[in-house]
Amino acid sequence: MEEVAKSRFEQLFQENWDPEDKSLDLENKGVGREELRLLCEMEEFLSVEKLYLSANGLGDAEMAVFANAPAGNLSSLYLNHNKIGDESMEILSASPAVQNLTCLMLEANNVGPKGLSAMAQSRNFQKLEILFLDSNPVGPEGAGILARSSAFPQLHSLHLDSAQVGDEGVLALAGTATLALNKLYLCSNRIGDRGAAALAHSEALKTLNILSVWRNEIRDEGGRALAESKTLVNLERLYMSLNLIEKPMRKAIRASELGQRLKTLVMD
Repeated sequence: MEEVAKSRFEQLFQENWDPEDKSLDLENKGVGREELRLLCEMEEFLSVEKLYLSANGLGDAEMAVFANAPAGNLSSLYLNHNKIGDESMEILSASPAVQNLTCLMLEANNVGPKGLSAMAQSRNFQKLEILFLDSNPVGPEGAGILARSSAFPQLHSLHLDSAQVGDEGVLALAGTATLALNKLYLCSNRIGDRGAAALAHSEALKTLNILSVWRNEIRDEGGRALAESKTLVNLERLYMSLNLIEKPMRKAIRASELGQRLKTLVMD
């Protein structure tokens, strides 16, 4: 029985392995604990650089198996649209399998402050450059944990769309003393003028070249603060459609020094 399962998985591996890209795409392939165990035991796993495990219903039990994987050469791990919660993140954060990650995709799971705290206390994310936490219950507390942590020295792209961050979470990110972000995505977080002003005046976020605040609750005051920002000097692309900014202010933003300097300004 073991040999049959092993043979089937080896076939699945070969069918979805791209040797040129060194990627293994097992998205929505019915991967569970047994398949993950076999994957971790394969010598070929050490050659995988990009691993797609999206939409497999993976949770705590599956992450406990995957945590036994060797460090290998894995640089990108896609775990979006699974059932990964705080306990899963505690398990994953302690695993050598994540030590070389530069990209971690966790969109559409159930990772909250407790799971982020496990990440923030781990030494295994020193190489992480891109983190997707969209559609997770991050909240203001989780944003604060990320903002205060020194566990992500290489992180430059943070995706927090639909993560319940709110103004309080934005204030925490704007006051970070440890993150040096180039890209920050904050769509659909009920951010208002207070959050927009915090972004506009943040010395910590002066490294940003992309800022996305689509579908929030920013009004004229917040729009004016962004347009008059003296710190967002490196910003090249600003996405702020579907807010509550009136037409005259939108016109003023486009005519501002910031509006004229930007390579991309998306605003309705």
